[in-house]
Amino acid sequence: MRTVQVRAGRPYEVHIGRGLMDAVGDKIAQALGGTCAAAILTDDTVDALYGAKVERALSESGFRACRFAMPHGEAHKTLATWERMLAFLSEQGMTRADVVVALGGGVPGDVAGFAAASYQRGVALIQIPTTLLAMIDSSVGGKTGVDLGGLKNQVGAFHQPRLVLIDPDALSTLPAATLSDGAAEAVKYGVLGDGELFERLSRGGWTEDAEWVIERCVFHKAALVAADELDTGSRQLLNLGHTLGHAIEKCSGLRFSHGQAVAVGMIYAARIARGMGLCGPEVEEAIAAALAANGLPLSAPYGAAELAAAAMADKKRAGAQITLVLPREIGRCELRRVPAADMEKLTRVAVGA
Repeated sequence: MRTVQVRAGRPYEVHIGRGLMDAVGDKIAQALGGTCAAAILTDDTVDALYGAKVERALSESGFRACRFAMPHGEAHKTLATWERMLAFLSEQGMTRADVVVALGGGVPGDVAGFAAASYQRGVALIQIPTTLLAMIDSSVGGKTGVDLGGLKNQVGAFHQPRLVLIDPDALSTLPAATLSDGAAEAVKYGVLGDGELFERLSRGGWTEDAEWVIERCVFHKAALVAADELDTGSRQLLNLGHTLGHAIEKCSGLRFSHGQAVAVGMIYAARIARGMGLCGPEVEEAIAAALAANGLPLSAPYGAAELAAAAMADKKRAGAQITLVLPREIGRCELRRVPAADMEKLTRVAVGA
């Protein structure tokens, strides 16, 4: 088993190992220093695969376990779903001495985390991610929330988990498109600061090295969280590909998945960086090759004006400025604040208009 330390305000560990799903009860009891009531919050797809298994493991370790399954998909990452989760916790008599277990991909993990952050002003949270995207990104770092008005994660809270348990065996149940989604975020970590990881992902067929890939990504995420827990500085580097990526998601009505949108967003970021003289064409070419090797798209059918308008509504905008993450080379990126008024002009460069 591999372990990564996350040195947030309340430090915790991320355990990575095949077969961990069978040991979640004992691992959670160790992290909490005992047993209590445990509410498993998941979605209906993940519940069918792992819900009964995790509930049984918790019960066998002495927890009073129950579970709630939301409908799957980004369209259900809403305040209404969050409210139903809170009602479930109340109906089950959960208290601040108990624990929420977020089981699943990024959507149920984010909503369940927000429920844990807000129920009785905060209860303990355990993350058990089951998609690559959740394993290497959303389960680590304490960001929780829901979408609002078609905009990503507009309502939420920072609420760090007490423990993250990652079983790479769960990747075997994922459709190829879902696995590719997570690969986009893994490529992102390579572009940000890990040439060796980037090179391995660029060859494709990395699943045989899944534990190593997950550990490297989590290590980089943990370092940025430790340096900037509340996302006001260097942690914003993790938004590489996300500003225009979120705009693509919105313009597509979620037909582009998060990973697909971020993939295109990274290509667009490289074009903007080249237009500013920060890098040469080889950066975009390398990113494109790595993304293509993992079955990800390299463009989106939306115009500059449409994408810029969507980006202006994103939460990354701060007043009259928006912060872009731009690559200088593979393994080195920088934050660049630009006037919001320039966004359409920059987006024209991005889409090649």
